[in-house]
Amino acid sequence: MVKKTLKKKVMKKKAPAKAASSNFVAPVVESAREIWLAGLGAFSVAQNESGKMIEQGNKLFEKLVSEGVKLEKKTRNVTETAVGDIKGEVDSKVGAVRKQAADNWDKLEGIFEDRVARVLGQLGVPTADEVNKLSNRVQTLSRKVTAMSGTKVTKAAKPRKAAAKKPVAKAAVKKPAAKKVAKK
Repeated sequence: MVKKTLKKKVMKKKAPAKAASSNFVAPVVESAREIWLAGLGAFSVAQNESGKMIEQGNKLFEKLVSEGVKLEKKTRNVTETAVGDIKGEVDSKVGAVRKQAADNWDKLEGIFEDRVARVLGQLGVPTADEVNKLSNRVQTLSRKVTAMSGTKVTKAAKPRKAAAKKPVAKAAVKKPAAKKVAKK
């Protein structure tokens, strides 16, 4: 019996310990559960907010793209205008340089022709003008001669065909006598 009472006493003592620990654990478990639920709520809110943020980000991205397209068109127009202006200036300057180069080339050609004509004159070679004048004088004289003689002058007469060629006898060729040179 002693054992039974002891068991009862021990049992009585053990039961309140379980009740005390369950009183202490319950708030901790409830607190942990609330923390877990708060985390789940934060996750859900983050998902909802991130969806909104993504949607806002997409709208912002589309707006930025639209602004970029507008800016690109504006920049392209300004650039094309500037390039056109520069091209016009360059074309006009190139035209002026080409004209100046052509003028300089013409001057150089004139100087070269003058120098060649001067050298040919010093060598006694007639110029083209002198040859043309001489040709005109010859034609004038030819007309006067024709008018005086009463015959027409035609182009230069063609040479007549020679009579049949006869073999020519070879003459004996004499060799000249060798001269003796006196030595001094």
